[in-house]
Amino acid sequence: MIESALREGNAIAMDRLEQLRNWAATALDVEVASMSPASEDASFRRYFRFARLGGGTVIAMDAPPPHEDCAIFIRVADLFREAGVNVPAILARDVERGFLLLTDFGSSTFLDKLDAHNAGALYPAAIDTLVRLQAASRPGVLPDYDYALLKREVDLFPEWYVQRHLQQTLSEKQGKALEGVLAVLLENNLAQPRVFVHRDYHARNLMVTASEPGVLDFQDAVYGSITYDLVSLLKDAYVEWTEAQVIDWTVRYWTGARAAGLPVAADFGEFYRDFEWMGVQRHLKVLGIFARLWHRDGKERYLADIPLVLSYLERTTRRYREFFPLADILDQLHGRTRQIAHTF
Repeated sequence: MIESALREGNAIAMDRLEQLRNWAATALDVEVASMSPASEDASFRRYFRFARLGGGTVIAMDAPPPHEDCAIFIRVADLFREAGVNVPAILARDVERGFLLLTDFGSSTFLDKLDAHNAGALYPAAIDTLVRLQAASRPGVLPDYDYALLKREVDLFPEWYVQRHLQQTLSEKQGKALEGVLAVLLENNLAQPRVFVHRDYHARNLMVTASEPGVLDFQDAVYGSITYDLVSLLKDAYVEWTEAQVIDWTVRYWTGARAAGLPVAADFGEFYRDFEWMGVQRHLKVLGIFARLWHRDGKERYLADIPLVLSYLERTTRRYREFFPLADILDQLHGRTRQIAHTF
């Protein structure tokens, strides 16, 4: 039942759902035969799959103002579609109320379908799509992924992961060490070439379709570091690959990006270093977000994904001398002894 997907007694949510159903029936000029939750979202947006009496399905998006702005979704969808990216078509819209009807890519995400046999086809397709998107990049179209935003994201780590989740407080020495690491990290992130950035380009937001990968959840797109989306894809919070496989796919991206004229470093080692450093920013951010989703929003399922994100972060901080102070902080927070590793 659809009601089971809503918070018990949430009359406002139920009223919006009824409004959405009635609007969809009018917009499609057909009766909605049934509806069911289509996906979970870490935001206020909700997605439902509406089955039509005449056959076929559509996705209905509820983006309640003032928490969400579906006009942004429309603008980014148009931009990505112009770049040759397979995003849902917008069948009907009511921007004022925050309702959209979208084509249905089905329910098969990369994460659902990935196995040892098809990863070799799915990931290259996702990489090719990413190169195509980045090749269409131009400044002044999307918000800048600037210092303020990057810093605001990494600050989620001490606030939500350290204080709220681990219930610890950084000492003055640890706080200064962390700020020193972040200054070096963000300087590198901001120095990287800039392109369109999806910002959550990973296996839960990529759909298996009959043609190109279907790309979802793009409304927070920005103009920022060229390695960001590749990190999201290859150091995914929800699925892990061996480092050898990650390097192999990174080489594929780097080769394709150079062929497309994208401004990647001419030396692969330099590019891979930027890739790993961008991962430190993302994984600090994600640890904070996952902790916040649980402690503030009651979304417990994200807790199971914290260990993988933490392992990505720990491996990288132990590899580069600039991040040793952060590696020490992580060990202290988790009661571990520092492991000696190779450094670059």
